[in-house]
Amino acid sequence: MRRTPRDTAESSRKITRRGLMLGAAQVAFAGTLAMRMRYMQVEQADEFRLLAEENRINIHLIPPSRGRIFDRNGRVIAENENTYRITMRREDAGDIDDVIRRLSVLVELDPAEVKRAIEEMRTSPPFLQVTVADRVSWESISRVAVNAPALPGVTPEVGLSRVYPQHENFAHVVGYVGPVSERDLARYEDPEPVLRIPRFQIGKVGIEAKFEEQLRGKAGAKRVEVNAVGRVMRELDRREGETGADMQLTVDSDLQDYIKARLGEESASAVVIDVENGDVLAIASAPSYDPNKFVRGISVADYNVLRENNHRPLASKTVQDAYPPGSTFKLVTALAGLEAGVIGPDDTVYCPGHMEVGSRRFHCWKRSGHGRVNLENSLRDSCDVFYYDLALKVGIEKIADMGRRFGLGTAPDVPMSAVTDGLIPDKDWKRRERGAEWRIGDTVNASIGQGYVLTSPLQQAVMVARVATGRAIEPRLVRSIGGVETPSRGGGTLDIDPTHLKYIRKGMYAVMNSRRGTAYRSRIALDHMLMAGKTGTSQVLNRVVNSKEVPWEHRDHALFVNFAPYDAPRIAVSVVVEHGGGGSSTAAPIARDITLQALFGGTPPLDAYPSSDRGRIETQQQEIERMRRERAAAAAAGSRA
Repeated sequence: MRRTPRDTAESSRKITRRGLMLGAAQVAFAGTLAMRMRYMQVEQADEFRLLAEENRINIHLIPPSRGRIFDRNGRVIAENENTYRITMRREDAGDIDDVIRRLSVLVELDPAEVKRAIEEMRTSPPFLQVTVADRVSWESISRVAVNAPALPGVTPEVGLSRVYPQHENFAHVVGYVGPVSERDLARYEDPEPVLRIPRFQIGKVGIEAKFEEQLRGKAGAKRVEVNAVGRVMRELDRREGETGADMQLTVDSDLQDYIKARLGEESASAVVIDVENGDVLAIASAPSYDPNKFVRGISVADYNVLRENNHRPLASKTVQDAYPPGSTFKLVTALAGLEAGVIGPDDTVYCPGHMEVGSRRFHCWKRSGHGRVNLENSLRDSCDVFYYDLALKVGIEKIADMGRRFGLGTAPDVPMSAVTDGLIPDKDWKRRERGAEWRIGDTVNASIGQGYVLTSPLQQAVMVARVATGRAIEPRLVRSIGGVETPSRGGGTLDIDPTHLKYIRKGMYAVMNSRRGTAYRSRIALDHMLMAGKTGTSQVLNRVVNSKEVPWEHRDHALFVNFAPYDAPRIAVSVVVEHGGGGSSTAAPIARDITLQALFGGTPPLDAYPSSDRGRIETQQQEIERMRRERAAAAAAGSRA
């Protein structure tokens, strides 16, 4: 069929219109392509020139500076120091063994560390940096930097590492940091990227662990350009991280250092509390260890020395260990009797040296007996029979309730590791935990702090602080975080008759200042600083032992609690000497010396001691000062090393 001229003209118009539209589209596309090519070839020429040479841009996290920790006077307990390390990235290194061989020619490498690094690189993502050598010298870092082209994937870095300038003094309080482990990462549902930084340090125990997030800070980041062998060509931009919050503790470094020296070679602990606000002025456990060794990676030999020591230097005895409180618990039993109204200050009990309860005979520590004693004399002489009799009248439930009101049986709220609850037993506890009924003999034993009763040295210090003030004092260990002070923990008034507390304090005064008192030899000789205290001796075996005739680990524990000054209490002190024998002969002299050191803020004058002791005390003070100087010198030498 032949097309008409009209159809031919119409078809030509349509083809022309479509051609114009197609041409316009082609021109637009070509123009866009030309503009993009111009942008890439002119404006981004430098960047793509480098990329053409197989360069690439990496984003590196910048570890934050960890917050520092200070004592109450601003002395540094934990700080950071610059360290140099060498890291390697597997995806850049290629042949790991060959690169390490070349690196070992330049830098002395620890075979064990190299083996660990190789295993870590082969099990980690290829882009992750792994530390091959840590704490290397500046000279080593310089050699690696100069030879970077021959060491693909190897990066010399400057980092920060934790250091504890006071070494063992605060190991049990502050704890230590260490490299992030898989176990650490497992604690987080979504670990922060900063935790993946090679050898990044986080708190493992103590305050370092309890306040990890506040101390850690926030990571920064930098964008760097690296060439084909991983060498950094330039830094494109940087965002600084946030430094962790500084912390100030309530402890006094000088007092803590004195206590460590005074405890010497004993397996012991001591706590000092400011009774005004609950501040823990000192909390020392002996022997101790140097936390710097754990930060740097403690050797198997060094760790075994600590682990096998029967004085248990790794244990934080002040909060982790619980001991039968012995006769120091008589303060609680006496208050329970007074509050229950079953005894008054002038009521007496006859002590023949023992008491028959059912078919069993319970002895007093003084086998010949104390005769007739009242409340004050029972504390002064530490008569056991008085408290056996009182416990039978008042019952275990009221004794246990009074113990809890004085902070026993509940873990103190302090940011330390493995804080124990201790144990204040009652009938329900024994039925629940032991599947047995409470016996009357259990009550008799509990009345003098034996049997099932267990308390920590910190709990003992809280107990005596509450006796001294009549307030529900709680221990405060952290004074401020990031410059913001934490609330005082002086506590409100205890729901206990103030007159009853006065009777107890009067008995504690007699313990120290009456010639018949069990701690008279450890008194303070200055009238304006007289102390009030209570001795305690707790059995390790279920029988009376002679400390000179049994092995060290079978000897009784020695305990002592006190507050001072008597008329206007400022501090409360608790001392426990493991297997130390008698509280009056071993723990009381230590507590008296610590009390004077705290009250004077330094070495007390000799006239603060009884005249008969001054020669011995002067020699002791000189010896302690010598020990402190030697420890300071050793610490300084260790820091330089």
